[in-house]
Amino acid sequence: MTDQQKAEQLIAEQCAQKLLEQDEAAKSLNITIDTISPGHAGLAMSVTPQMLNGHKTCHGGFIFTLADCAFAVACNSYNKTAVAASCDISFVRPGHDTDRLTATANEIHKAGRNGIYDITVSNQNNETIALFRGKSRIISKTGPLDD
Repeated sequence: MTDQQKAEQLIAEQCAQKLLEQDEAAKSLNITIDTISPGHAGLAMSVTPQMLNGHKTCHGGFIFTLADCAFAVACNSYNKTAVAASCDISFVRPGHDTDRLTATANEIHKAGRNGIYDITVSNQNNETIALFRGKSRIISKTGPLDD
């Protein structure tokens, strides 16, 4: 790894830590960072009984929140303030009580102030639960580390 890559990795790690420290929603769901690198993030949470809907499966809003948090960490990993311009999610399998869900965000395209990120939410058995696509827009040349 080059010195430049090491510096970029450190910035990504520091940005992720700062974002999640300030994210009360993520903290309330005990969302944790598994992996982080520039343009990439892996976040996880455990499904609890409080997250179950009337069908006794994980409410889609919680799955969306996990994916959205991974999206936010990935698109803010360059220490420039990026926000969601749009996003959508497809639920392909239910999450269940005690499942450990992981949202893995990958940067697909980044040009100028725009980015596209694909996020896969999977369970502890590597079964895909949801597919999320987010489009980001950089709104400031300063980011989480500049607050």
